[in-house]
Amino acid sequence: MEWGFAPEEAAFRTEVREFVRSKLPLELRHKVVAGEALGKADYLAWHRILHERGWIAPNWPRAFGGCEWSAVRQHIFEEECALAGAPGILPFGIRMVGPVIMKFGSAAQQQRFLPRILSGEDWWCQGYSEPGAGSDLASLRTRAERRGEHYLVNGQKTWTTLAQHADWIFCLVRTATEGRPQEGISFLLIDMQAKGVSVRPIIMLDGEHEINEVWFEDVEVPIANRVGEENKGWTYAKYLLGHERTGNAGVGYCRRWLAELKALARRQPGNEGRPLAADTRFRDRIARLEIDLMALEVMNLRVLALEEQRHAPGPEASMLKIMGSELQQALTEATMHALGHEAAPYPQAATGRYLNFRKASIYAGSNEIQRNIITRHLLGF
Repeated sequence: MEWGFAPEEAAFRTEVREFVRSKLPLELRHKVVAGEALGKADYLAWHRILHERGWIAPNWPRAFGGCEWSAVRQHIFEEECALAGAPGILPFGIRMVGPVIMKFGSAAQQQRFLPRILSGEDWWCQGYSEPGAGSDLASLRTRAERRGEHYLVNGQKTWTTLAQHADWIFCLVRTATEGRPQEGISFLLIDMQAKGVSVRPIIMLDGEHEINEVWFEDVEVPIANRVGEENKGWTYAKYLLGHERTGNAGVGYCRRWLAELKALARRQPGNEGRPLAADTRFRDRIARLEIDLMALEVMNLRVLALEEQRHAPGPEASMLKIMGSELQQALTEATMHALGHEAAPYPQAATGRYLNFRKASIYAGSNEIQRNIITRHLLGF
């Protein structure tokens, strides 16, 4: 099998590279490359630039205002943006709830929510995890009781990324207790300004406020805000998680971080005042990371090939998630070790990035859960 890109894909890569070079604000690029925390205004600035160009929704059909790019073009676009130091497109609206609404939502929901996701008018967050229901998501306890044309929602979500900025949250809630736990879950769209919704910050080890607890106390949610059928939310959640896991490889970011690590090793003093690059063990460490990155790229291309053939990723998506998250952690750890005590003056670029990516092996289904999925698919256990 020959790995590579067709001439038209190479031309597209050049087009994306030139666009990002000319349109990405230098101040925003500096914040991303330096590892500084980004605010809502930063994310929205890049979102609106891409929206104006018509490139904000690479994976959406044209009928809904998207690019309808092939999986390969999406990969090229995301890789070039990452290499250039552009902020990532926040996934909660574009990559997660948007595709669910397109596939399972009503026409009214599509008309109401999708244009505002594209424009950036609505900021979304994800209401899946709960205390005691993270990787074991089917054990969630947030309840939604039917009251005429509304549900009354009570419960708690946790680790909710950027909920402090969100206009809407898509939630898995329990609407029935009979049968298997997965059979009594529904998928609701909840207005974050609704009476009874409260957000409480969780401050991370690096001092940043990125995640939150979200509480629901007798929150009224119209039946019209339920996506699909009642008690079928597990089906929609699995569809969403398949999209999330294939987007977690982070090949472009890993390539940029590896280049930064190599440059650091060439100038950072190690033993006897020589650069770290002169240390055989550290060079071996970088070589292993580069080999792992090459393997990740090949696996990513394999998943892209499946998507090009209209095959939904199976265990390959779980493999990609494991490989990507572990490489991200290894790269940030190696950078911390390279800087040593000098990491202290660079809390965002070094310490902050290292601490933040400890969670990469947990979100979107922990790596332990992904290994169970691979085992069931490949070995039939």
